[in-house]
Amino acid sequence: MAYLLYYWDGLPGRGEFIRLALEDAGAEYVDIARGPESDGQGTPALLQVLDGGGEHFPPFAPPFLRDGQVLVSHVANILMYLAPKLDLGPTEEGLRHFANGLQLTITDCVAEVHDTHHPISTAAYYEDQIPAAKERSAAFLATRLPKYLGYFERVLQLNPSGPHHAVGKELSYVDLSLFQLVAGLRYAFPRAMSHFSHDYPALDAVHAMVGVRPRLARYLASKRRLHFNESGVFRHYAELDHAPPSR
Repeated sequence: MAYLLYYWDGLPGRGEFIRLALEDAGAEYVDIARGPESDGQGTPALLQVLDGGGEHFPPFAPPFLRDGQVLVSHVANILMYLAPKLDLGPTEEGLRHFANGLQLTITDCVAEVHDTHHPISTAAYYEDQIPAAKERSAAFLATRLPKYLGYFERVLQLNPSGPHHAVGKELSYVDLSLFQLVAGLRYAFPRAMSHFSHDYPALDAVHAMVGVRPRLARYLASKRRLHFNESGVFRHYAELDHAPPSR
């Protein structure tokens, strides 16, 4: 039975972290909001679940995933659920929770990226909060982003199995999510990320490794891969991008 993935159509957003895991594993799934309404899919099908739709435990917001009778929400929660099914995570309990902690840290970073272009309200347009966005993005790029990237680099370098993966000696969903995080940051902040390869070599190597995995390479080159755009989490506004701080 195919997994059902629910996320907004037209933008990669947080749903892309789930897609990468499903694509890399070769799992069968349906991207509900991108399907035809005549088949009971499309945005109305997503909204029906959000509005309750007979669910005893409805999710708050996309992404969420249906696996038979099981409905799971939130990126980190979904990936932890999928990991043993897709063979994309460690089986040892301590490492499973460490991987989940890393994914939650990625979630924190993505939230801060979002707040660089919507620092006041998600209900207001970016154009209505540009001065605050400039101030927020400058602070994020100067202090918060180096802290996040430095942490992930340190995790890779300290991995007892080697710096090729975030957890253990095999690819996990965390590696896939780090790929998406780096790709999004490079899109949103090309100037700030211009020294990335030099400053974070292990993280850069993981990004390169993931991008050439056979299934993912085909996916990334296909029409199924949604391009970053100014409706998603990672947005490029030149006025928010700054030269990287010296290290």
